Amino acid sequence: MNNFIVLILLCTTLGLIGTVNAEDKPELNRHSNTKGIAWITSPETNVLFQSSKFRFVSKMKENLDPEIKIDPTQTYQTIDGFGNCLTGGSAKLLHQMDPKSRQAILKELFSMDGNNIGISYLRISIGASDLDDHVFSYDDLPAGETDSTLARFSLAPDQADLIPILKEILTINPHIKILGSPWSAPTWMKTNNNSKGGSLKTEFYNTYARYFMKYIQGMMGEGILIDAITIQNEPLHPGNNPSMFMPALEQSLFIKQSLGPLFVSSGIKTKIIVYDHNADKPDYPLTILNDPDAAKYVDGSAFHLYGGKIEALTPVHEAHPDKNLYFTEQWVGAPGNLAGDLAWHVRTLIIGGTRNWCRNVLEWNLAADPKNNPHTPGGCTECLGAVTIDGNKVTRNPAYYIIAHAAKLVRPGSVRIGSNTSDALPNVAFLTPDGKKVLIVQNNSGTRKNFNIEFKRKTVSVSLDKDAVGTYIW
Repeated sequence: MNNFIVLILLCTTLGLIGTVNAEDKPELNRHSNTKGIAWITSPETNVLFQSSKFRFVSKMKENLDPEIKIDPTQTYQTIDGFGNCLTGGSAKLLHQMDPKSRQAILKELFSMDGNNIGISYLRISIGASDLDDHVFSYDDLPAGETDSTLARFSLAPDQADLIPILKEILTINPHIKILGSPWSAPTWMKTNNNSKGGSLKTEFYNTYARYFMKYIQGMMGEGILIDAITIQNEPLHPGNNPSMFMPALEQSLFIKQSLGPLFVSSGIKTKIIVYDHNADKPDYPLTILNDPDAAKYVDGSAFHLYGGKIEALTPVHEAHPDKNLYFTEQWVGAPGNLAGDLAWHVRTLIIGGTRNWCRNVLEWNLAADPKNNPHTPGGCTECLGAVTIDGNKVTRNPAYYIIAHAAKLVRPGSVRIGSNTSDALPNVAFLTPDGKKVLIVQNNSGTRKNFNIEFKRKTVSVSLDKDAVGTYIW
């Protein structure tokens, strides 16, 4: 026998050379080197949105750990983006920073390069929200006066802080989507002539529609495209300052008689979104969507979750699958608790919102100072910003990490795809415009959890600490 053959047989017998099969051949095992990056936030171990590499293998030792299977053949809604609400107060604090410090935090928030988090969607207030330092509209008048032609309409209040900050953001991300929401109409249009509560007088429906039009056109003149508007922030909550009560039938009437026809005749492409309030009243948007004369002007419905359950959104989608859903606000209360806030918000909103057909998810205030200022008299005193700004010093809070886990990797144009889920490991998956897969997982088991991610017969074994969140991209 040839000495070489004898040597091979001896090595094989001793286990020094294994039997080679098709799965072990690199040229036949094309998927064995699929690599990915995991972004992890673990409050338990103080890991804050840190990245590490992982690798799929085509065959691995079997274990008893749960498996999350990704199915790109199941496709759902397209994603518009993830982000925060840039209140007037947020803009003021940012604008007061020195230019170098401001540019650094804006790049960190809005660029997706490196470790920046890549916010891709903003909500701003049309006029003041309760997190401005004072109440205003774009047409404030002395008591007893009216301005039905809107001759005194002016964006001057926003030109001090908000518009300059938006322009800086647009230089970093020129494609960011912007949603505008009013907290109140000008007081002279309201039944109580007050910034708090009251309703829109019917004789000013057409005037208020032109107010929206002038706002959109004025912002466009500043180089700021308003992608969508809601008609009224929290229309069933007249106790805020500012605020305005607008029940569903009134909102429907305003859209079909005044706002919708004006937008069409003026060539305004800005989307009209209804409701913008809690998930405990899905009958509100359904009332409008069930009215074909109003619904023909409406892109979809927006929700908050200070009441109700996120699952209430799916029946709204099922009733009107041609209309979109948006999640436009949820606060984090000061002083914040990263473990609890991160877990609940990611599980309920980032995962739950998108699993229930939302095209976006927005956390509330982008920035506040160490005392949760500014706010209007009677405005929110405990709304924690995604960042706290103290002069030029920036502190990152729970909403920063909540949004980071979605915004950086699930870019606009991504499509939600299928994945099996569980109470212990709630998750959601996406296919990005450049063909990458993204999986967001929250460990809701109460203990450290090992699990497998499976995609097209490739598997990777990973683990998360309790309350941790992982975003995996490959």
